[in-house]
Amino acid sequence: MKKVAVVGVPGGWSSERLADKIEERTQFRLLVDMACVRLDLDSGRVWFEDHDLSELDGMIVKKVGPAYSPGLLDRLEILDFLCQKGVRIFSRPLHIARMLDRLSCTLALAQGEIPLPPTVVTEDLDEAEAAVNRFGRSVLKPLYTSKARGMAVVEPGPTLSEELANYKASGNEVIYIQQMINLPGRDLGVVFLGGKYLATYARVGQKGAWNTTTASGGRYQAHQPSPKIIELAERAQSLFGLDFTCVDIAESDQGPVVFEVSAFGGFRGLQEGCGIDAAGMFAQYVLKELG
Repeated sequence: MKKVAVVGVPGGWSSERLADKIEERTQFRLLVDMACVRLDLDSGRVWFEDHDLSELDGMIVKKVGPAYSPGLLDRLEILDFLCQKGVRIFSRPLHIARMLDRLSCTLALAQGEIPLPPTVVTEDLDEAEAAVNRFGRSVLKPLYTSKARGMAVVEPGPTLSEELANYKASGNEVIYIQQMINLPGRDLGVVFLGGKYLATYARVGQKGAWNTTTASGGRYQAHQPSPKIIELAERAQSLFGLDFTCVDIAESDQGPVVFEVSAFGGFRGLQEGCGIDAAGMFAQYVLKELG
């Protein structure tokens, strides 16, 4: 039997579920918390507890940490070290690294000619204020975040300059500003496995909430997107070379736009919205790839 570990968050729903699905198929279970990994350069080995990770047949990266931060890039470097030693990792760590920084992901999408909401990135408060005055109601997005954590809604008005200054002072040296899109009460998670379209779920927002995340009361439901949206999502995810990914798309008045491509999302949305066992399908895909 193959020995395949899951990199994730102990106690996390998706991490534990994926580790369970691997165990069902291989009788081997190892959930690796990167905060407890030890890289020993003298021996050229990477350890988690008493497990030499270089002896594994493969690893699946579900979560590198409980929250997005620049520190996760260092953890991905350690995983890439294992890649160089011949451990097959799904998805490749350096491919995931492009997704953690919102600006890096956005630039890749823009260079791939993927339609995005109007966006300005600046460190200058006057430029930021001018952008919001031009866009109207806008969303400030931290470069390292998920599920709308740390985001703020701003609009032109007498308090705008103070709001922007406070936002920057709170740790957002680079101010990422996106024009708020008028959503039809939902946005879409279009999921791919091995580069092939799997399914789509909708995140339906709670009345009065500005975003559709479950943290703000949103709920998942099945959705059948148009061929145009599937084609757009396929082009977006193809820029990153991930084994499992979810493309976040909004259907705006001007046509569909992409918010981001995620290296980690999609399990719960597929399970609760579509009744699809994405963890089991991902586990099966990995074991087939490993032969």
